Amino acid sequence: MYAIVDIETTGGYAAAHGITEISIHVFDGKKVVEKFETLINPNQSIPKYIQAMTGITDDMVADAPQFEEVAPDIYALLIDRIFVAHNVNFDYSFVKSHLAESGFILDTKKLCTVRLSRKIIPGFPSYSLGNLCHSLGIKMHNRHRAGGDAEATVKVFTHLLKNDKELFIQKSLQRNSKEFILPPHVPKDQFDQLPYTPGVYYFHDEKGKIIYVGKARNVRYRVNSHFSNNSQSRQKQNFLRHTYSISHQPCATELMACILESTEIKKLWPIFNYSQKGWEDTYGIFAYEDQKGYMRLAIEKNKKNIIPVCTFHLITEGHDIIRKVTRDFGLCPKLCFMQTDTGKCEGVKEGYCKGACEQKEKPAKYNYRVLEAIESLQTKPSFAIIEDGLNPEEQSCILVLKGKFYGMGYIPADTRIADIETLQGFLTPYKENNYISNLINSYATKFPQKIRVLEISIAQSSH
Repeated sequence: MYAIVDIETTGGYAAAHGITEISIHVFDGKKVVEKFETLINPNQSIPKYIQAMTGITDDMVADAPQFEEVAPDIYALLIDRIFVAHNVNFDYSFVKSHLAESGFILDTKKLCTVRLSRKIIPGFPSYSLGNLCHSLGIKMHNRHRAGGDAEATVKVFTHLLKNDKELFIQKSLQRNSKEFILPPHVPKDQFDQLPYTPGVYYFHDEKGKIIYVGKARNVRYRVNSHFSNNSQSRQKQNFLRHTYSISHQPCATELMACILESTEIKKLWPIFNYSQKGWEDTYGIFAYEDQKGYMRLAIEKNKKNIIPVCTFHLITEGHDIIRKVTRDFGLCPKLCFMQTDTGKCEGVKEGYCKGACEQKEKPAKYNYRVLEAIESLQTKPSFAIIEDGLNPEEQSCILVLKGKFYGMGYIPADTRIADIETLQGFLTPYKENNYISNLINSYATKFPQKIRVLEISIAQSSH
């Protein structure tokens, strides 16, 4: 038994919007045996453009029941029945979310008449409900109202049942089928081709434009999680509505996938990627001489016309850097603003500060060590991160030259790692950004055994 459902809402995702109308047609495969239809008070205003499209106004729903009042009736019609809708994940997400808020847990099988139509009756220019009905010669009444659209969906589903020669509907209901979770327009074979290995995946819109780039340790699992989770968020609904195809690029390691994702986001600027668009180094360590002649190291927000000693994204990273150089070079935590109280200098107590804060050490002697510390922060090593490749005949390589990310790729397993020019010939150069620099440096610190330090000749340095 099927429950064919259509709803009207105040917006595009269940986490923040309400249902204004619902229509349920209980269908036994041949005829509708029961109907339920009602306006619903969403407890929020209906946007003007939605009022214009559906004809449902705030006044019309003012005296309508709230969802929780009709939730028992709705749940009784849906439980133990197959939930069918045109673009099913949209309707299902709203109904499931609203039922949960009313104390009912909905967990039923789903069928999407968009996906079913694309498979059973391929070749139509559009699979929107209105265009599909026009192509099939189905007359629609009361368009963009729950009752009219549900009635049209019943007719479409009846047509699909009659023409399902390959038993696609039956296959879609099998437990291991992904048909009911994928966006309605994405062919399942694209999902089936995704690997269980690291890589970058791309969501494309109707015109093929990339709208989202993601990275994963396991591409298949990660893409699946975007659509199979119980999130009612805007992001999930955007993916379901706007994704028409999925492509991917394999990577040998998760780090390479992270780097590729970042470069792709910066290059393509996909509409649904938000996290890295604003990622830049916000803070820096700045050096200046105080009135007593001592050089100070201070963390400040980056300024346009002042060059910092080094930069970082999080202020805690700066604290870690200064704590390290104070101990490594015998600097004063008070003169580096790491100790701000009036008590005795912690560096003096622990033996690494030689008393500059109490003017027991001359500025010239102290400042020499500050300059050494600055030089250590600005002298960046060259190294390669070498790991397994995509196959046994190769290795993956990420190359950093004098602290700057050069590029990455794959080298034959017998390549001489110390030969930088040979390495460069195999690798694809990429544009560095602060996010990638932080990724690589953190990885190099965490896995020193994977690092091959390289010596750059004068000729290579000037190249």
